Amino acid sequence: MTQFTSSREKRLWLWTSLVIVTIFLSLFIGQPLARQLRDQNIQAVFFLLGMMLVGTTILVQGIRVKPGKVEITILIGIIAVYVMFFFRLGAPERSHLIKYSVLAIFMYSALIERAGPGNQKLKHALLAFAATFLIGVLDECIQIILPNRVFDPQDILFNGMVAAMAIGSSLVLTWIHTRITKSKLKEKQKNG
Repeated sequence: MTQFTSSREKRLWLWTSLVIVTIFLSLFIGQPLARQLRDQNIQAVFFLLGMMLVGTTILVQGIRVKPGKVEITILIGIIAVYVMFFFRLGAPERSHLIKYSVLAIFMYSALIERAGPGNQKLKHALLAFAATFLIGVLDECIQIILPNRVFDPQDILFNGMVAAMAIGSSLVLTWIHTRITKSKLKEKQKNG
């Protein structure tokens, strides 16, 4: 019996695993790398690239078909919220925003793919949130024993909030897309 229900699920779990490995590797190589990239302009470019990837990840997960005007408008709104959120954060929190957003979406996508079609999206969203939150807790707890790292309970809460934002954004996009698709189908049946 195969471990995965599809090749897509296998890829999603691989990507999820790579994000988790990257999160834990950043505990050891993050500080030296940050010292090398002190220039604010370089940091801004990396952050904007990361945020574009987060937005793309949320869009691809939330809508697997061609998005309509409403979905694109909602996505632009979500991106605007993320960008405004970014302006209130320092460089370390910005990296948490990207890492935990992507982890939450990949994990949620893998769980949805494994379950197949159905209406248990909220259950999988809560499971993905809980797993992402626990990884964030472990990330912070490891920092207790590492020199030059600081355990910060606020980071744990921030990681959870970021995971909730990412999964919530995906759920909203999926819900809106489903409503619009059903509405168009009803209109088509009504007219024709």
